[in-house]
Amino acid sequence: MSSVEREQEDLTRKQRREQAREQRKAMEQAAAASAARRTRMTQLGVVVTVVVVAIVVILVATSGGGKGGIPASKKAQTSVTKEVAALIGGIPQSGNALGSPKAPVTLQYFGDLECPICREFTLGALPGVISKFVRAGKVRIEYHSMETATREPEVFKSQQVAAYAAGKQSKAWYFIETFYHEQGEEDSGYVTEKYIQGIASQVPGLNLSTWSSDRGDNELSNEVETDKQVANSQGFEGTPSFLIGKTGGGTEKITELSENDLHEASALFDPKIEKLLAS
Repeated sequence: MSSVEREQEDLTRKQRREQAREQRKAMEQAAAASAARRTRMTQLGVVVTVVVVAIVVILVATSGGGKGGIPASKKAQTSVTKEVAALIGGIPQSGNALGSPKAPVTLQYFGDLECPICREFTLGALPGVISKFVRAGKVRIEYHSMETATREPEVFKSQQVAAYAAGKQSKAWYFIETFYHEQGEEDSGYVTEKYIQGIASQVPGLNLSTWSSDRGDNELSNEVETDKQVANSQGFEGTPSFLIGKTGGGTEKITELSENDLHEASALFDPKIEKLLAS
């Protein structure tokens, strides 16, 4: 083999080595790029998972724990019962009324048990009125029904009649307060017969057999209808709405509260009550 031929063969081998080196380099780069993509996808997947979990947590937190309703644990139910008893225990009750029948001022509260704004009022502003005026024998509160948030008329009637049936044992306000404390997510369909029975079972001292029988009393259904007629005659459009006045006398209409008005409820009620007590 001539020197020229050897040089050509060496060049060919060198070219093959360079070519193989370039191929390996290209494969290594491709493998590295693939690994980087996998890493980025994994990181993205982790981020997406974290975001989804965060959204779920926020939704659960802002919706009161999903559909809400009666707590699953007996301990949580007992806690609600104790809270309600601390608020209204020892205050006279009769039918739909809370407070002494001799109280000089009567506040008529028109609400829907499924109304979230009513819940905010009942748990937020109303306890102040109860502790300051009702427990002192100065004000009695009558609860009247007005369908706003409840979408099914039969469900509305059933839950309200159940409350009024508890009132036949002078325990309507225990039922009402417990319902608001354990109100579920609006439009979730949480109010079932099981739910209503569960609320009743938490009312201290309620004879459930008598209560079940009283739910069939036509007078209670008529009471719900009368509430509707009064609300319509007053031109109420939303809940909660109120009438206030001297017991047995005329009443003054209080425009229904919106969610933005709740923090001003005390400023709204206290002066009117004080004025009526002074008259």
